[in-house]
Amino acid sequence: MSAQAPAPAAPAPARASAGGLVSVFVRLKLSLLRGGLRQSSSRTAVWVTSLVVVLLLSAGTLLGLAALRGVDDAAAPVVLLTLVLALGWLLMPLFFPSGDETLDTTRLAMLPLRPRPLTGALLAASLVGMGPVFALCLLAGAALATAHGAVAAVVAVVAVVVSLLTCVALARAMATANTRLLTSRKGRDLAVLSGLVIAVGIQLVNFWVQRIGSSTGLSSLDPTVSVVRWIPPASAMGAVQSASEGAYGRMAAQLVLALALLAGVVVFWQRSLVKLMTAPDSSTIAAAAPKRRGRRSGLSSLLPESRTGTAMLRTLRYVVRDPKTKTAWVTSLAIGLIVPVFNALQGASTIYFGCFAAGLLGTQMYNQFGQDTSAFWMVAMTIASKRDAYLELRARAFALAAVTVPYSALVSVVMAALTHDWRALPEVLGLSWALLGALLAGGAFASARLPYSIPQESRKNVAPGQTGLAVMSMFGGIVVAALLASPALGLTLWLHLGGHNGWTWLLLPVGTAYGALVGWLGLRTAAGPTADRLPEILAAVSKG
Repeated sequence: MSAQAPAPAAPAPARASAGGLVSVFVRLKLSLLRGGLRQSSSRTAVWVTSLVVVLLLSAGTLLGLAALRGVDDAAAPVVLLTLVLALGWLLMPLFFPSGDETLDTTRLAMLPLRPRPLTGALLAASLVGMGPVFALCLLAGAALATAHGAVAAVVAVVAVVVSLLTCVALARAMATANTRLLTSRKGRDLAVLSGLVIAVGIQLVNFWVQRIGSSTGLSSLDPTVSVVRWIPPASAMGAVQSASEGAYGRMAAQLVLALALLAGVVVFWQRSLVKLMTAPDSSTIAAAAPKRRGRRSGLSSLLPESRTGTAMLRTLRYVVRDPKTKTAWVTSLAIGLIVPVFNALQGASTIYFGCFAAGLLGTQMYNQFGQDTSAFWMVAMTIASKRDAYLELRARAFALAAVTVPYSALVSVVMAALTHDWRALPEVLGLSWALLGALLAGGAFASARLPYSIPQESRKNVAPGQTGLAVMSMFGGIVVAALLASPALGLTLWLHLGGHNGWTWLLLPVGTAYGALVGWLGLRTAAGPTADRLPEILAAVSKG
């Protein structure tokens, strides 16, 4: 018998090369872009308009930075801008998680891809877009402004590439590490706060520009730049300056720092990818053992076991969980500190700006029932008398005061330290808490008489048709609060104008007692209309 021919060996599974995978992912990114533009003509028009605007901004940025070439201390803004750009790329995925469909790498979990080639392919695909184009132009302009000589030109090319890759890798690593957060409800709540972060960032940039304009120019940034130029990836641009000055040892050290950051970010990103695609999430893990009944924990353990404690806990949980309420509170907390401090740093402020925090947070008492939206019907079911309404309003006022009283004290102490006016601290605290009591009273009355709805599914803060009602509620209530707080302000003026400066410390106990009294009377006065107008309030706050 003849020997049987051996069976042919099974073909080895094809393994895509790293270069081929990069090509696939770049083409995938372009396909996603084309598919999105084909959905509607309006989306195409918006994208084209955005592209034109980005290109114009990129060209203007490139030319503007290149115009700094030859200017003394031109490296100062260049190095700082590089660091700010990197921080922007790092934080961007937290506030705009839906801006790029490819940020959710969980869609690739079922594909047979190795982590290292996948990381390189995703990095290459991330370079396709308007953001990288703008970043490239900014970095190129920064390099042109500081590169002098052949060696500096070569280092500038390396610095631009390293800085751009670091920015993109930072964004990708942050998105990958927080993918499950960004696709959850908490991630969407975080995105709501993006407007606040942008507003605060604009204030910081404005303050920085004003300091430069009011001082000796770019040289005033030298102390800051001497530190920042060693912080990667800004150290890459610092290396360009060092090469221009002939400091090649310092140049090498700065480039090593930038390359080390890039390598560290890529390694962290790669490990996050492995963990994301292999580790189970909360949906596949057994629920934790139920808590023992009868035992209170967390914030609830600090509140009384009564209707007041329950209503306070509900109000504070709204602050943490409801996106619109959270945004309003965080904005008030941030602006209440930023505005006084910035004015003090610019030398145009007094300690009395410490009252700003209490005034801003006190406005959160307005439209209390509108913050509940349609869920207010559950609260309305528990209000059967004027006393029930008073207890509900009092609990909400207590929750607001629990945050505002210590926070306004903190802001007043900071202002006293910045203005070196510790003598006036007691009267500022007294005025702040008197103003807070007046706002609690005015807010409770406005909430009962002029409630309006806050839509939850849009960026609007007032339902259509209720804008006039909202204006009347806010401004009318603030006028009432100003009238209620006028006795405390009048006492302050009388003590100063009458030369009784040694007695101004009395404003602390007097203002605190007056604020508590005015707040109590306002809550008592608003309890009647609240109990009598429950159907009207429920209809108004449920409109949106």
